[in-house]
Amino acid sequence: MIVRTSIGGNRIRVRLTNEMGNAPLTIGAAQVGLRASAQAVVAGSNHPLTFGGRTSVTIQPGSPLLSDPVYFQVAPFADLAISLYFPGTALGTTIHRDSWQTNYVSTPGNFAASSTFTVSRSFASWPFLSEVDVDGGAPCVVAIGDSITDGQGSTANQNRRWPDYLARRLQSELGTAGRIGVVNRGIAGNRLLLDDPNALLAGRDVLERFDRDVLATPGIRAVIVAIGINDIVYASGTALGEMRDDLVAGYRQLIARAHARGIAILGATLPPMAGFVYYTAAREAVRQQVNSWLRSANEFDALIDWDTVLRDPSSPARIRPDYNSRDWLHPNDAGYGALANAVPLGELISMVA
Repeated sequence: MIVRTSIGGNRIRVRLTNEMGNAPLTIGAAQVGLRASAQAVVAGSNHPLTFGGRTSVTIQPGSPLLSDPVYFQVAPFADLAISLYFPGTALGTTIHRDSWQTNYVSTPGNFAASSTFTVSRSFASWPFLSEVDVDGGAPCVVAIGDSITDGQGSTANQNRRWPDYLARRLQSELGTAGRIGVVNRGIAGNRLLLDDPNALLAGRDVLERFDRDVLATPGIRAVIVAIGINDIVYASGTALGEMRDDLVAGYRQLIARAHARGIAILGATLPPMAGFVYYTAAREAVRQQVNSWLRSANEFDALIDWDTVLRDPSSPARIRPDYNSRDWLHPNDAGYGALANAVPLGELISMVA
């Protein structure tokens, strides 16, 4: 599996997970190295991952597993190759569905320590991998949200999600002297208030996963919350009547929980969606009500007005054509760059410093 770091350092830890599984998951070997090209690892860069000193381990259902520290130099925006060997059957029940990154499966055998291997297939998900910490405790910003934070509509293998663009802005502004990491906790299909029983890979709702995916992140200083549009687009007519107030109550819970831990929290207005397959006038009315509250309440420490950034001036309920990835909800690469550019960088840096 290929993952990109947002900052450099000389120590990493990898968090694996069986949190959505219902059977033990045995990992026979795990390695981390620097990707050379495609599925190849830079010769000599591969390091074994151990867990309490053990190279083979079983993760019980519902549990995560944090590796021991691995000491080697990683540059900012390095592509890491994380290899897992499964000696038996491994059911992909705990999986980040949309990686927008090509990953690889070998032919049968243990090739975890190999620089190259014969590929039997490729896929665009991250199974059993939930986090890579660089210099654990380095200050970071967590981005939590749905498919727009996950990067749906961006170009695969190019790291053009809006958190990727934000990480590059921070690196350009601060240089290597002042490091601020960016952690992407977006999950396609995710909601603020409810789980989707028909889409288990949409993840636990943000109210449920906030402590695990945000507050427990090493080094967190600030969080950017961009969530709520799926609550609206998947809501029935009956639920829409209470949706504005329910979303406001949910946002207030996130604000209170972040502030209780001394963490700054930034919000984002909900994006335009006219033309999207689930668009209705009733849902648009709720979106407008929620955005009106976000702009007027001033309850987040800062607000990023993504609705204004994305909307077509001649048709404000619709995304700008040059930012549209074809479905009239998710931005393309240019749109994601615009979202990142709208983050108030100076204010964010002062929150994290």
